[in-house]
Amino acid sequence: MRIVSTNFIPDRSRPGLTTTAIGAVDLQSAGGNWATVGRRSRGGRRVRRQREKRKGKSVGLRIGTLNVGTMTGKGRELADVMERRKVDILCVQETRWKGSKARSIGAGFKLFYYGVDSKRNGVGVVLKEEFVRNVLEVKRVSDRVMSLKLEIEGVMLNVVSGYAPQVGCELEEKERFWSELDEVMESIPTGERVVIGADFNGHVGEGNTGDEEVMGKFGVKERNLEGQMVVDFAKRMDMGVVNTYFQKREEHRVTYKSGGRRTQVDYILCRRGNLKEISDCKVVVGESVARQHRMVVCRMTLMVCKKKRSKIEKKTKWWKLKKEECCEEFRQKLRQALGGQVVLPDDWETTAEVIRETGRKVLGVSSGRRKEDKETWWWNEEVQDSIQRKRLAKKWDMDRTEENRQEYKELQRRVKREVSKAKQKAYDELYTRLDTREGEKDLYRLARQRDRDGKDVQQVRVIKDRDGRVLTSEESVQRRWKEYFEELMNEENEREKRVEGVNSVEQKVDKIRKDEVRKALKRMKSGKAVGPDDIPVEVWKCLGEAAVEFLANLFNRVLEKLQ
Repeated sequence: MRIVSTNFIPDRSRPGLTTTAIGAVDLQSAGGNWATVGRRSRGGRRVRRQREKRKGKSVGLRIGTLNVGTMTGKGRELADVMERRKVDILCVQETRWKGSKARSIGAGFKLFYYGVDSKRNGVGVVLKEEFVRNVLEVKRVSDRVMSLKLEIEGVMLNVVSGYAPQVGCELEEKERFWSELDEVMESIPTGERVVIGADFNGHVGEGNTGDEEVMGKFGVKERNLEGQMVVDFAKRMDMGVVNTYFQKREEHRVTYKSGGRRTQVDYILCRRGNLKEISDCKVVVGESVARQHRMVVCRMTLMVCKKKRSKIEKKTKWWKLKKEECCEEFRQKLRQALGGQVVLPDDWETTAEVIRETGRKVLGVSSGRRKEDKETWWWNEEVQDSIQRKRLAKKWDMDRTEENRQEYKELQRRVKREVSKAKQKAYDELYTRLDTREGEKDLYRLARQRDRDGKDVQQVRVIKDRDGRVLTSEESVQRRWKEYFEELMNEENEREKRVEGVNSVEQKVDKIRKDEVRKALKRMKSGKAVGPDDIPVEVWKCLGEAAVEFLANLFNRVLEKLQ
């Protein structure tokens, strides 16, 4: 036996793991302070890395939790903190927002929230832009409990945000909260990952005697009744209190500071079997987005299967044909590609390919990337500077003098004034533009964006089996579709009787005239999505009479084949 680290934690504090399975692994190099005892496995670290490489790749996540006090006026600041601290998923409590929807808060981050009162409670989950499209399901249980289900490259991850009642609340309210949290956990299949970020308003305490299977010994102070409820819940659901497994300075373990009190009430929990995927967990200090609470962040590594990357779809910038100079250049290049001919060839495939190729050369193609979020266009440099000064003034939290306290309060008031001024200026400019045609388009664009951001699930990406479990593998999805169509096609339904003796009318259809095609093109609206041929109506309008003649001949040839 060889001791790898002086910070020794027995193997029983890491439930589900044995010295044989993990060997002599020192996770301190990965950012944490796990310490185990055991014999080095055969082959060493290099062999393990090669085995993991053959199995698949890993996805690193930074998941956190924070009691924000209120989300009013803090959305863009919270997104700025998550971007700076590289947090991918954040559970938030005490949002104090009434409603049940999703909302973009800027910088590509999206908040899914639920609340029934704008003065108390409320929970939510903030996701980074790259994970927004991975949302499969959102469950809003109450203004104290909600959960999200994400699919990250074949791995199901459930994120639960909770806000337990305070110490002075009625026992009935506390029992209702724990009952709701139990129901959420019981509804999640055992094979899926679960991470709970919550303000439990309880102290699990320092030390873990008798509770080694669900927590470490690096808590804060003594356990109270509410903290015992957290430990009991962890035992019922076979989970571990992640905060307590990592040895940190007290400053990086305290999650709540008010007056002279320094306690630990915010926690991150995960299944005991997935504790090996957590490499570090600590409290982030020096941020001022919340007044009393501090953000707790853990690093999690998911082993996922390798998948082929989908190709980015690059589209031709047909919208440039609105400008007359681009339209004229397009006509000239198309004429050159056709050998100087003004009339388009009769062959559809040849004409369509020449048009597409000329459009790509003359107008260019898009990068295929998503446009920058426009939700917080009022976030200017003055607001950012004010928030930066407020964050630096957080030293009052370290050095509690009256002078620093007054400076911090004054900067808080200044930030609110700057945000209010920036918003008012941006709205005034928007109202002024509403009288113009461009302003009207901006209004519709903002309305569509708000509607899109308010939806929980952007698109249906997976299907479920008969028992409601999400299917991710290609084989299981195909098997489920086979079952569905077998039932659909073999089901007997009542059929309507066909009326006999109906005489069909046979007559020759007149040819399509050029003036009919010309009127049809004039009535068609621009800016619509292209069809399978990737040629919009703007092209035919740009080509004028040449397009009218070509389309009329094409339609008539089709009619002749049908008759």
